[in-house]
Amino acid sequence: MATAAATDREHHTAGEEWEHTAVPRHARKSLLSVAGVWAGFPMCLGNAVFGGLIVYNLGLQQGFWAILTGNLLLFAYVGALSHHAGRTGRSFAQQAAAVFGPRGRALVSGFLATVVIGWFSYQVGLTGTTLHQVLGWAPLWGALLGAAVYIGLTAAGIRALSAVGLLGVPLFLVTAALAFGYAVDQGASVSQALAFEGHGHGITFWSAVGIVVAGFVDSGTMTADFTRWSRNGRSAVWATASAFPLTNTVAYLVGGAVVATGSAAAPETDGGSYLGLLAGHGAWITALAVLFTLTNLGSVAAHCLYNAALGWSGTTPLRMRPLVVALGVLGSVVALTGVWSSIVSWLQLLGILVPPIGAVLIVRQTADRLRSRRGHGADESTAPAQNGPAPDRTRRADGSGFVLPALVAWAAGAVAAWILHQVYPGSVDAVLGFGVAALVYGARLRWPGRAEGTAAGVPVDASRGVAVAGTTDPARV
Repeated sequence: MATAAATDREHHTAGEEWEHTAVPRHARKSLLSVAGVWAGFPMCLGNAVFGGLIVYNLGLQQGFWAILTGNLLLFAYVGALSHHAGRTGRSFAQQAAAVFGPRGRALVSGFLATVVIGWFSYQVGLTGTTLHQVLGWAPLWGALLGAAVYIGLTAAGIRALSAVGLLGVPLFLVTAALAFGYAVDQGASVSQALAFEGHGHGITFWSAVGIVVAGFVDSGTMTADFTRWSRNGRSAVWATASAFPLTNTVAYLVGGAVVATGSAAAPETDGGSYLGLLAGHGAWITALAVLFTLTNLGSVAAHCLYNAALGWSGTTPLRMRPLVVALGVLGSVVALTGVWSSIVSWLQLLGILVPPIGAVLIVRQTADRLRSRRGHGADESTAPAQNGPAPDRTRRADGSGFVLPALVAWAAGAVAAWILHQVYPGSVDAVLGFGVAALVYGARLRWPGRAEGTAAGVPVDASRGVAVAGTTDPARV
């Protein structure tokens, strides 16, 4: 009887995305399912382009170490955020409300939910140019087709993201293998690739590391939108590892190898884009290239649009799916303007503004977990499974709905990263911004003056990310 009731409950919540509450235990998914969401996300043609640009400037061997270093930094950063998401089931917007306050969440979550629309636009624009290269279509019609497919895919929810991710990984590997096979027929060799030393046109080792980090620092910061579906924190970290360093490194290195073998048509601008190597080899290969384009770029576009819609639905009373359509149309319009081509400036902005947000979240979540262990001998990860959001302590914002110390730490980290970028453009801005924000906020927690959580203000239910009316006693919320 209990089994039948559980099955009925799962059936009625199968299409639920839990925009405004934590994902309940009965709706959590397997490691393979969540890993599919993350693994297929970075294994994309866009990362092959960036990998080619890095290797074109640094050479294959130095480029490899820069790519690996960037991915290990991403794993440490995204893995820490994912662990908390798997333990609590809460989205990025819900976590932001608990740390930055109910109105501070609108700044943080709204900012990132808007930023990732830019990535959606980039993928739509890249779809148009790629289909032009493969089929000779006008870029406009290719972009419109891609936008329609990607919006529909995102509206299908987390299950569709997992499915397209699991399909995208083997498709990437198959098309890359075919491309290298054709490159070998044209005279490319492994020894040629290993001997490639690059052209040194402005990208330093550490700026290459910065490109890798900035390429996924936005959706990486919003990882909770994906890994909150994990069954626990450890499973969420393993799902993250499927992307960083695994598939993200592979995608970058495929593009780097295309450039190193001399197979890229325009490596100084198009990096390691390899679909051109599949052109002219028959109808079946062309059909495979088109399927790969829509699946591969569609995976990235759908993930980014999902982040955007879930972020704004978590910040407003609106539901996710209507926002998918509205934001998808907006992003498509942006793509058709050609603004998406300013990708380098976009990456620099992300590396400056986004990592300090993650730093504040990680410091706060780590402090809470240590305090919980000292005070109670357990934390949320050991709480019994339940159907609703996990209970949590409250954190107070001031009367305006903002937690100012958290916002100040974010600003301090962003300013430090911006100054470093101006003075030493080849440095990893993201690392300094993260470090400064963590130190500033950590100092606030260590020497709070008037303890946070007891100052007069508005209690915040961290499980839902909303202000709680009718009480000023955190123990009663």
